Amino acid sequence: MISAGPSLSIRSLSRHHSGPTGVESFLEEYAAAYTFYGAGKVALRDGLAGLVEPGQNVLLPAYLPDAVVEPFQELGLEPRYYRVEPSFAPDLADVEQRIDANTAAVMSVNYFGFPQPGLEELQQLIEDYNCYHIDDNAHAPLSIDNGTLLGTRGHIGITSLWKLLPVPNGAVLFHNDAETIENFQPSPIAGVRESVDVSDCQFIVKSVIQNLLDGNGMIRESLDSMFALDDDETPAVGGPHKRYEDGKRMMSRLTEHILEESNPDEIRNRRRTNYRTWQRLLNDRDDLEFVYDSLPHGICPQALPVRAEEPKKLMAALQRCGAGGAYNWPRLSTTVLENPTYETATRLSKEIVALPVHQHVDASTIEAVAMRLRH
Repeated sequence: MISAGPSLSIRSLSRHHSGPTGVESFLEEYAAAYTFYGAGKVALRDGLAGLVEPGQNVLLPAYLPDAVVEPFQELGLEPRYYRVEPSFAPDLADVEQRIDANTAAVMSVNYFGFPQPGLEELQQLIEDYNCYHIDDNAHAPLSIDNGTLLGTRGHIGITSLWKLLPVPNGAVLFHNDAETIENFQPSPIAGVRESVDVSDCQFIVKSVIQNLLDGNGMIRESLDSMFALDDDETPAVGGPHKRYEDGKRMMSRLTEHILEESNPDEIRNRRRTNYRTWQRLLNDRDDLEFVYDSLPHGICPQALPVRAEEPKKLMAALQRCGAGGAYNWPRLSTTVLENPTYETATRLSKEIVALPVHQHVDASTIEAVAMRLRH
């Protein structure tokens, strides 16, 4: 069974490669300054805390998960959604209509590990209005675009390590210029915990059980059937505020260890190979359209996003064929869902299916899934 993300295993905990290693060494090579956090949204709050004032507003794309507004609201900022194009580029006319003298910051997003389309034009608009630029790079911790690490192109940036690695939590706040470094106000939950704790041990046990289930298709299928939900039901994971509050923890010591033992080049190359494998095997399907036509050099994809004519049917077929990690993204805010102005973002959230390409998937497994799909 292909899961949505990499799972913790012996190969995650033991160094098995040669040459320069370590995600932190990689970050030091490309980032001016950075701070570790348990969650990206908490990192974003701390990054903005010394730069903004209550009563200001911040602009962010409508095509984003619902919990992203939580750090802005905690700082007393009004979140304003702007429209996006089908390509994920910002609707610049809509951005300019919503931006004003009280706008503190504008957010761009590197979706699925790829650079934000239309960024140069958006940056010029941000500069014209003298706002801060937030480079949301939650999906792309290892993506390099023309020699620049995604997440470091704004005044501040964030990235999520747990979306790349088999870790209990982990995020990075990038400080990209002298002003943001000088005004940085870290909260007590910035940094790394001093030692391994109960939550780390629980994560390890959960990962071991997950690996056993993934390795035994019969047991996994029985449990999936036992706990199956109706099509309209979703697991209870709490609302956006609860998810935000749950993320207010320092980065795990276990996460730091896995960062030290991970090779960024190997991870990027493996994900790129898996991405291209899916593309090659699905290229002849008339019911799918690849969101990105090419995979530029230096990009580390978070997933392979496709536009599907019947997304629920596709995900059900993938589940039956052994790729249960395919998913719709994201869970939009009700503000967006209830407003026809954001029709494009709503449509994207329904039609796009993300296929897993993480480093613990073998290309041969993807080929086996694709063969079953054909039949």
